[in-house]
Amino acid sequence: MASLVCNLINEKRIKTTLAKAKGARSLAERMVTLARRKDLSARRLAISRLHQEDRVKMLFDEVTPLFEGRNGGYTRIIRLGRRSSDSSEMVFLEWVGVAIPDKTKKKRADKSTDEADKAK
Repeated sequence: MASLVCNLINEKRIKTTLAKAKGARSLAERMVTLARRKDLSARRLAISRLHQEDRVKMLFDEVTPLFEGRNGGYTRIIRLGRRSSDSSEMVFLEWVGVAIPDKTKKKRADKSTDEADKAK
């Protein structure tokens, strides 16, 4: 679960199964509540649970300030339907009110510049 929460902190949205998302949501919301304390003991406790210091730093510095006036409900689960291979319920787990970076546009832009460089 710690890995899912760290990926949620980094990517702002993850695609996973419903069962994993429910477990990760619980841990993610506890970590945001812990991070709102903004003291050293809270940071150390978050590092002990998530095991990645850089993700905990992102949680304390970037994610938590977005939820200052909010008393809970920091994440949402959006159902996507069933996976064709094993019929597992797939969902998006994302932060509420956080803009999701669109990575497809960057990839397309990178490809066009790479093709232009190859043509020269």
